[in-house]
Amino acid sequence: MLDKMIIFLQGTGFSAMTLPQLLMIIIACVLLYLGVEKKYEPLLVVPISFGMLLVNLPLGDIMAYAVYDQGKLVSAAGLLRYFYSGIELGIFPPLIFLGIGAMIDFGPLIANPKTLLLGAAAQFGIFTTLIGAIWLGFSPSQAGSIGIIGGADGPTAIFLTSRLAPELLGSVAVAAYSYMALVPIIQPPIMKFFTTVEERKIVMEQLRPVTRIERILFPVIVVILCGLLLPPAIPLLGMLMFGNLLRESGVTDRLSKAAQNELNNIVVILLGIAVGASASAEMFLTASTIKIIVLGLAAFAVGTAAGVLMGKLMCKMSGGKINPLIGSAGVSAVPMAARVSQVVGREANPNNYLLMHAMGPNVAGVIGSAIAAGILLSLLG
Repeated sequence: MLDKMIIFLQGTGFSAMTLPQLLMIIIACVLLYLGVEKKYEPLLVVPISFGMLLVNLPLGDIMAYAVYDQGKLVSAAGLLRYFYSGIELGIFPPLIFLGIGAMIDFGPLIANPKTLLLGAAAQFGIFTTLIGAIWLGFSPSQAGSIGIIGGADGPTAIFLTSRLAPELLGSVAVAAYSYMALVPIIQPPIMKFFTTVEERKIVMEQLRPVTRIERILFPVIVVILCGLLLPPAIPLLGMLMFGNLLRESGVTDRLSKAAQNELNNIVVILLGIAVGASASAEMFLTASTIKIIVLGLAAFAVGTAAGVLMGKLMCKMSGGKINPLIGSAGVSAVPMAARVSQVVGREANPNNYLLMHAMGPNVAGVIGSAIAAGILLSLLG
């Protein structure tokens, strides 16, 4: 009986637990706390942190590969390995973009096309970090994958990395989604550092109404022009604009609602838990991953600062009609970055309503990150 008890205990995860696995389990629990209790992007953080928890439980083999012997299946792959195939094959990111396109309103961008410049400026962190990553010893392809974290766009980061540097996919995905979730913490100090109280108090004029024909033509024109200029960006931009066309056409409400809700929710669950499952202790707790986390933070910070500085320039050129805070929304974390612009603006002026103005550069940032990914694929792929 004692021998059987010993054999049973040796087959439990307690006996196989390593210190790195324990550390990753603690990190996963901290992230769960932030998602559930602090509500830091819970739709992303909760699935990712739970996937991280599952993969670091010893002997679960939830990310194991299938084993074949002479073409015959000996052992099936772990459950989350099948989910992860959607990331490796580049299926999930375009589907997420389809849902995003169906959810967001391009009206503020169409009404004020100058905000495209703010979305473009916020991508500056991608290319500066690329140079820094090369300097730290990463290959150009790996550097491009690390730099894209600065766009604060998880699906784009996954899409690009799966093609340029699949060996970094887990680290890049976790870093990208972590910084998306931490937008309310990271951005405000940078925004306040580069702006004065008087600039933050600026109240912007109400946006003009956008016609239905403008809303319908916009996604069609964008996908034609950008698709011809940067074919590698078509999977992301194409799905983004298709989703928006479903929203704006007025004749595909059922498809638009399905893209926004059922389809998007299912893909977010599968993508989130698979991203978290890529953060196993042996893959995540490495010097390379630490460099990626630090470089990703630098990319995101530089992108935020560049957007704010472009906002300051546009403020001066417009005679004080543009609040520089909306420049920080040029990163692609929709709509969290726009909400942060609103919150910081109202701290300086309780009567300030910047949300709709910030949505212009915010959706421009989504387009900009997809274009940046297309450029990097064209140059480095």
